[in-house]
This record gives sequence, structure tokens and C-alpha cells, in this order.
Amino acid sequence: MKSMELTADVRYLKGVGEKKAAQLKKLGIDTVNDVLTHYPRGYEDQSTVTPINSIVVGEKATVMGRVTQLTEKTARRGMSILTAFLEDDSGYLQVTWFNQSYLKKKIKVGQRLFVAGKVGYAYGGQGQLALSQLTACHFLEKDDEVPVGIVPVYPTTEAIKQSFWRKLLGQILAEANLTESIPENIREKYRLITRREALTGIHRPTSLAQIKKARRRLAFEELYLIQCGLLIIKKQYRDKQKGIRHLMQGSLTTGLLAALPFQLTADQAEVWQEITRDMESPLPMRRLVQGDVGSGKTVVAMLALTKTVENGFQGALMAPTEILAQQHYENFTKQLSPLGIRVALLSGQLTKKKRETLYAEIAAHEVDIVIGTHALIQEGVTFARLGLAVTDEQHRFGIAQRSALEKKGALTPDVLVMTATPIPRTMTLTVYGDLDVSAIRHLPPGRKAVRTFLRHTDRRELIYRFVLKEIQHGRQAYVVCPLIEMNEEIALPSAAEIYEELTHGIFRGIPCSLIHGKLKKADKEEVMAAFHAGKIKLLVATTVIEVGINVPNASIMVIEHAERFGLAQLHQLRGRIGRGEYQSYCILVSDSRTDTARERLAIMESTADGFQLAEEDLKLRGPGQFFGERQHGLPDLKIADVFSDMDILLEARQAAAETLASEAAVRHILPLLTAQYHEQFAHITAN
Repeated sequence: MKSMELTADVRYLKGVGEKKAAQLKKLGIDTVNDVLTHYPRGYEDQSTVTPINSIVVGEKATVMGRVTQLTEKTARRGMSILTAFLEDDSGYLQVTWFNQSYLKKKIKVGQRLFVAGKVGYAYGGQGQLALSQLTACHFLEKDDEVPVGIVPVYPTTEAIKQSFWRKLLGQILAEANLTESIPENIREKYRLITRREALTGIHRPTSLAQIKKARRRLAFEELYLIQCGLLIIKKQYRDKQKGIRHLMQGSLTTGLLAALPFQLTADQAEVWQEITRDMESPLPMRRLVQGDVGSGKTVVAMLALTKTVENGFQGALMAPTEILAQQHYENFTKQLSPLGIRVALLSGQLTKKKRETLYAEIAAHEVDIVIGTHALIQEGVTFARLGLAVTDEQHRFGIAQRSALEKKGALTPDVLVMTATPIPRTMTLTVYGDLDVSAIRHLPPGRKAVRTFLRHTDRRELIYRFVLKEIQHGRQAYVVCPLIEMNEEIALPSAAEIYEELTHGIFRGIPCSLIHGKLKKADKEEVMAAFHAGKIKLLVATTVIEVGINVPNASIMVIEHAERFGLAQLHQLRGRIGRGEYQSYCILVSDSRTDTARERLAIMESTADGFQLAEEDLKLRGPGQFFGERQHGLPDLKIADVFSDMDILLEARQAAAETLASEAAVRHILPLLTAQYHEQFAHITAN
């Protein structure tokens, strides 16, 4: 019999079809492999079915019987009580559901019912035993297998039953071509069970020990494959690409260091030395500089770009927004023009004629450093001698965009990536495994820490009076809201509503504006430019300002319903203020009573260290969300947990390095990488 391929479309599996396939697609499941890696979220131990006459009041029990009668009645305060009478060969039992009338349509007299729960006395049943607080309930059709044993419970929707997952996975495990993904020597060294054993153990376990072994193997495999992909990217750059060997420090970098109005901090100096070593090596530099908002990453990038210019090359800096690109341009021009370095701004707002003129100047090496947004990677931009490509705010760009910038010249340029989103130490290997990582952990001396306060909504009037007072003293303010407009499902005031409330109330007569993601790009740029120029005193915004501009005069931020934001996001927002000489204040407004929200907001009050906050964010929210927000272009983790599986990650990283030492092992891994993570690592095989 022909084995089932993992890349096969899920539509053609027995029992699926077009309708179920559409429902599965909503869960991100398109292929057989997607089903196999849709792992259980937990398990129910239903290994022993107890005869009804042997169950004990106060204990948990698993029973199976036939429904003999179904009744429903309404108790006090409108509570509905649905009762099924169940019998087996030994006796009778009631199963009770409170306020779950919809189940009445699902249960039929004569149907087999498999239930697990706590044994007690029936509601008003004069000593009759009943099961309630159910942990499992399966309505068995004629040909359904009895889910006895350790039963997996899958993340699902109301339209797809647990029994469907179990049947589908049983079919796949029996028929699929489960090619081994880890070389045998690696598997033996790290004491891993086979892939087939692991997938069987995770989906069809017979013991808790089997689940533990299966999970370790599958978490290792997931991290190992991702690490192999990242290390192959790194190796291809080192082996296949001829880099630029920059000379030692020259007059331009010496002149820039002398002209700076401050000395580099110890962190900045260390990172600059790491970049210098990379640039003076014949191998292409691929380095990430991560540092908190205001830590001084831009100065380090300016030095690196100056170094490439003094070596006869050109530099490019790509920023995520027009206004940030404009600010970089103004800053670079001020510092570098006196040194004779020609800086240009490639903006999407240029007229066609000016844009084509600039294209010609870049191609003719009449420009040394070009700063721009995505306009830098448009067709038509060609550098004469691109020596260094810098990407600012890396988490706003995907790997493909970064790669497109690198290919804008005939040579392989050095690459410097900057991010103000600190990555926890425990995750750096996984998220940026293809880059060397530097960190600027400390802020320059003299920076005033932003004072952060958590306040309940009953203090809003006092909060906004304080904001008004700051504005009257010449400062500017942000008010950040989680929603753009009214949402019937979430009873929160929107940015638009708060803008109306504030501009018709306490801030009447104050120049205010509203900015959000639905505004046209040109309109957003116009508002931000006006705020930067001081024409707007109060800016009501959504998270569109998270990666924004440098407004030293903005000294206060109010974040409404702060519990709706993640820690890292709150920290990024707070980074919009505290950039000037004035004491700055961030006020988190929240009435949330949940433990997680209170803990998260209390951490924001207590520390301004972005690296510490990133670690806490990872603990609170888990790696799945962390990956989704941070690293465009990397696969989400399905079973590994980077925080609790750090030991596995380190082993997987070591195993990946061992694999890359063998060409045969790399040939084995490549097709598996492209099959399992097609979009994310497709460019590996294209090189």
C-alpha cells in the first residue's frame, strides 16, 4: 500500500472533505504534517472504567453506560438542570449538567455515554448517585471506539469534536510516511526515541512516562530543525559569499568620535569594537545590536556607516517609517556633513523626477550614505559600492526585506541589524541564530528615568489635570488607547471616543490630534510631523506610535486600559517619552483584577530595564506569543517552550552545529527543513 505523504492536502484524508478542510484551515491546518504537529493541550487519565455499582461518593470515577432517560427542569433563579440516566450491567447513575441546555440536542436515549467526573448524590434524588464536575464526556456513536486510557485533549473549535482528532490521527499514524528527521548519531548521542515512537507517544500514549519521552524528542526536533536552518543561513554567508575587508580606523571615524558631544558608554564602546572586528574581517558581518530605547544604538550605526565610507564604499540605513527616516537623515547630516560625507534621504514622497535623479546619483557613487524606508528596496535602486546595510527596528522588517537590501549592490555588504525590542537572554539563540548578537544594556549617564505609576480609572480626572498642567508648562503628551473605534464585543472606550471626550472637555482649546493605523500613510506622517514640530500638544493614539519618533519635549504618557497590552509593548510605548531634559511620567490606567494583569503592571512600575521586562514578559505570556510578535519570518513553536526547555535548546543548538560539520547530514536535513518550514527557510535551497 502506498504510504501517505506528510505534504498531502488534508482534504483528501478519510472523513475530512471540503467542509471539514475549511474548518481545519481556520486552525492553520492544511497538510497531513499540520495535523501531526497539532499537539494535545493536555490529557485525561481515563485508564480505568469503573462499574456503576463500585463507584464511591467523593471520589473521581470514569464510567460508561447507555442513556435510558433524559430530563430537563428549571430550578431557582432560572438555572436549567439537564439529567441523563445511565445504566450498565451493574446499576444506574445520573449525570447532571447545569445551564447546558444545548446538550439536549446531542444526547439521545439508547446512546452510549462515556463520562468522567466526581461522584456525589443526585440533585433532589433521594440518595441516587450522580456524576458532576465532569472532566470528560463523550457521546459515542455506533462505531466510535471507547476512549479508555490516557486520552489526549486537542485545541479545537466547537465544529470539530475531540473524537474527530483521535480518528484522524489514528489514520495518519497508521499510514503516513514518518521519515526520521534527526540523524542517527545525533539521536543516539542525545538519547532520543524515534520520530514514529514520539508521534505515537504524544497522540496515543499508554503512560505518562511515554508522554514525557515523546515530548522531549519532539521539542528537541523542533528546536534542532530551526537551529539547523539558522546556522545554514549563517554558513552560506560565511562560505559562499565573499565579504568586504575594511581597513583599520581612519580619519573619518576618528573625526566623528572627536566631534561627538559625549563619550561612548562602556557598552557602546564594547559593541563598536565588536563591529570593528567584524568589518575588518574578510567574512561578511551579520550582527544584531539590541538595546533599550535611548541606549545609543544609532551612534554605533553612524560610526559603522562612516567606517564603510572612509574605505571607499557606500552605506544604507533602512527605517520603518518616513518620519523616523527623516529624523535619522537630519541627525546624520548634522554630524557627518562637516566631515565631507554626502548623506541623502530616499523618501516615498519624492517626485518621480527627484527620485530618478537620486537613483542616478546612488548608482554613480555621488552619494555616500542613503537613508530611507522600504523605498530603499524598490526596483531601480542600485548602489555602486554598497559596503554596509543597516536595518533599524528589525522586528518591523522580515528576513526577505533585509535580504533585498543586502542585494542592492554587486558585492556582499556587511549587515548590521538594530532593535530596541530587547530579546531575553534565554531566547537570543533561537530568534537570532543566524546573527552574532551584541547588547547595549545601560543608558547613557544623565538620562532621567521615566517615573511610572499605576492608577485606577476613578483617578482619571486628577490624571488629566496633571497632563494639562504639564502642557501649560510647555510640554507635550501622548494618550494611548487599545482600540481605534467602538467594538461591541469589548466594552472599552476607543481612541476616537477618548479623543472626543478630551477635546470637548478638559483640553478644549489645546491643539490635539488623533492618530491610528487606519489613517492613510501620508495623513499619519503629517500628524507625527506636526507633533514633532510642537504644533500638536496632545496626541491621542493607538500603538501606531510604538515605533515612532524622537520628541524630546514629550514628557508625559497616559495609557488607558493598560492591561490590554503586553509588557514589551508597554515598554516600547513608554520609550516614546523621557528623551529630553525634562522629568517624564508614564501613567498606566487600569481597573483589571486578574492576577496576571496586576503582576504585569506592577513590574512596569518597578523597573525600566527592557531586558528584565522581556524576561518577565516571556514568563507571563509564553514563547508562542513572543515569537508571533517579535520575529517575522520564523516559525512559531508548537511544542517546545524556550523558557522551560532551555536545556533542550542548548543541546539542540550543539547538535545543529555538529550536523553542519557533515555535508551528508546537511543534505539529509535540507528537504526536511523545506517540507516542515517551507516559507521560513525556502531561501536556503534557493542559494
